Amino acid sequence: MGQLEGKTAVVLGAASKDNIGQTIARLFAKEGATVMVAGRHEDVLADLAKEIGGHHALCDITSHAQVHALADTATKEMGRVDAAINCTGWGLLSNLLETTEEQLDQMCDLQFKGVHHFLQAFVKAMSEQDPTGGSIISLSSATTRALINNHAAYIGSKRANEAMIECVANDFGHLGIKANTVSPAFTESPMTEGAFATPGLVDAFLPRYPLGRLNTSEDVAQACLWLCTDNAFVTGQHLQPNGGLTLRGNPQARDIEAAVGAAMAKQAEN
Repeated sequence: MGQLEGKTAVVLGAASKDNIGQTIARLFAKEGATVMVAGRHEDVLADLAKEIGGHHALCDITSHAQVHALADTATKEMGRVDAAINCTGWGLLSNLLETTEEQLDQMCDLQFKGVHHFLQAFVKAMSEQDPTGGSIISLSSATTRALINNHAAYIGSKRANEAMIECVANDFGHLGIKANTVSPAFTESPMTEGAFATPGLVDAFLPRYPLGRLNTSEDVAQACLWLCTDNAFVTGQHLQPNGGLTLRGNPQARDIEAAVGAAMAKQAEN
């Protein structure tokens, strides 16, 4: 019997091939959950839902109406929502002095207002079902504890995400609702494909991980899985399944430039 046998889950942000959201959805289905995957690309979602024997729905987290409709649809089609996981995000890398108001608005819409929509919709759903309760997770980032250059808007909105999760945990725990964040570090995914292809970039990050490797999407999915089991008596916390990166901190811009420069020089020699 799987760890989530008989439970239901919604994974928002699963519309890019083999991203973290899809990895989570596949693991949850393997562990027995009925899963609804959601995002902005229907063809990708439909294929994934068919693969895992679940459901799919279109949803843009920046739309209050769409997020609340997602919660309503999930409740109607699956009977209840035992787990709701937000995997959306935008890794904006921009100097504070060069960040535009348009970029800041986009970041706030996605990683502050959008998270608020998500929490509001699924706290409501979990408060009204019988019995009440469930597990809510919003992905944060190791950068809120291990700063990296040129990431102010991203880190600021992710810290706000963590604060809202703490408020949900405090205000709705009496209903059996758990709320936590999970913080990946530099993870290979569709969002970071270009970065991982940069010579020397991984070399700058690798020594920062005491466990000797970068975290994977599977590491993140396993952390989410545990938080959604009945064994996790945990709420209002920020889980760091990133191999101890926060102990040493992320490399800074000068470290990255040196590692990339060395790798490119070596390539030129060959």
